[in-house]
Amino acid sequence: MQVKLFVGNLPWSVGDGELNDIFADHGDVQSARVVSDRDSGRSRGFGFVEMDASDVDAVIRATDGHEIDGRNLRVNRAEDKPSSGRPRSGDRGGFGGRRDRY
Repeated sequence: MQVKLFVGNLPWSVGDGELNDIFADHGDVQSARVVSDRDSGRSRGFGFVEMDASDVDAVIRATDGHEIDGRNLRVNRAEDKPSSGRPRSGDRGGFGGRRDRY
């Protein structure tokens, strides 16, 4: 079963590769990404893992609370990002369209 997991409380030292390694023993990891700050490039302390696993609840139980550098990971299913109601870039959405000028 394909699942996207949220992984919180990550130490700043953990990168994509180490996050991948944590979950590799529990299923086939498609991607593991630590979210970083846009300006500083520093980890924001959380990430996402997409993987195939036969028992997702077992993966969560096995990794939730796992200690890395003195911090206990928080692992749960990622929730879909709520729609803000605003149009995405490239979709004008009826606002701010072209004005004809004289």
